[in-house]
Amino acid sequence: MSGNNSSEPNFVEKHLMPLAVKLSRFRPLIAIRDGIAIAMPLIIIGSVFMIVGSFPIKSWTAWLAATSLKGVTLADIFAKITNGSFGIMGLIGCFGIASSYAEQFKTDGKSAGVIAIASYFVVTPSIMSGDKVPLEGMPYGYLGSSGLFIAIIIGLITGGIFQWFINRDIRIKMPDTVPPAVSDSFSALIPGAVIIGLFGIVYALFAWTGWGNVHDIMMKLLSKPLGLLGDTLIGTIIAVALNSLFWFVGIHGANVVNNIIQPIWLMNTGANKQLAAAGNLDLAHHGHIITQPFMDNFVFMGGGGATLGLVLSMGILVMMHRSSKQIKTLTPLTLTPGLFNINEPTMFGLPVVLNMNIVIPFVLVPILNAITTYAAMSLEWVPLCTGAVIPWTMPPVISGFLATSSLNGSILQIINIILDVLVYFPFVLTLNRQYALEEQGQLNEENEQ
Repeated sequence: MSGNNSSEPNFVEKHLMPLAVKLSRFRPLIAIRDGIAIAMPLIIIGSVFMIVGSFPIKSWTAWLAATSLKGVTLADIFAKITNGSFGIMGLIGCFGIASSYAEQFKTDGKSAGVIAIASYFVVTPSIMSGDKVPLEGMPYGYLGSSGLFIAIIIGLITGGIFQWFINRDIRIKMPDTVPPAVSDSFSALIPGAVIIGLFGIVYALFAWTGWGNVHDIMMKLLSKPLGLLGDTLIGTIIAVALNSLFWFVGIHGANVVNNIIQPIWLMNTGANKQLAAAGNLDLAHHGHIITQPFMDNFVFMGGGGATLGLVLSMGILVMMHRSSKQIKTLTPLTLTPGLFNINEPTMFGLPVVLNMNIVIPFVLVPILNAITTYAAMSLEWVPLCTGAVIPWTMPPVISGFLATSSLNGSILQIINIILDVLVYFPFVLTLNRQYALEEQGQLNEENEQ
């Protein structure tokens, strides 16, 4: 029923599928994915308070700024909550990445994560007073999205070194009668001392040479080449196409592609959040068009392949009383999850996977969404995403408003959905005709019997 009757493997199956399988099992990428996932609740919670604190109603924001007790306004409190959750994603991600990487080698992830956090603090510069005296504290700028590069590097190095020591039994062993939590903490002493000492040397090297700090240097070295994929339209189109192609062969595209590029999208999101807080969120102040909400809420509406347009096309056929029995049965099962950007029922129920009738729009539609959204924001018809990370299950129209704090964001989503349906519909017609013929053939066989 897939529409692909050829037994010969196509280009995607032959060349991309083996690569995708290898990437999906690559331990560092798994660690990055799981580590960032640990920070996602904080990112979303911080985004909710950011939306409430900067809701696009002047009377509301003015009231928050004017309502205070002992000099602390409600706006200050909302900002503090946002910084205390969203603003430490790099720090939490560092813990998660080290923990995940160590656990993949059957070692104590918690100890590795704690050591990674200590190492993160060691290489991060302190807040300085006016006379260059270090103060007790560290700037949020290095703990949040801007610190993700360093978080990834420290997390992977820490997890790798930690498991190397433990798996080679280079550790302090305690008697079996000692509780496991205490035993694990002593086991972590030797690898922990080595790892933290190593990053102490890194800090000293940068401090003594006058190079600045490792965060700024790494941003300069890595942000430009990775930005070609994560912060440009061409790079985004490539990422979106690869996402669809991996999904087409049954591999979760986001688990392969997003693991590599998502840190760029999250860093851009954090940068926009800071610009929005300062009232300078626009292209003139180097605001970013491509962010995590750009991808989640405007490009992948309905999930990978932007399949909301696909299930709406199926619904149109049902309303026109022209659908096959299979389409009629699948539509209510796929439409409701699709509205909340859950498309596994569509991917494997229709199916989309290995269905040559659907592959062309499945690749083209999210690319079209990326182009239209990028154009609308670059022409300033639609505001940039404010930096609030909207839950990916938030239905379109609502998510467009929340992501941009503008009705124009919702209007853009509606336009994208209409275009998606127009592209998907002719292919759904073809697939529906095939299903109808197959069903008619089955009926004829039953009548002959």
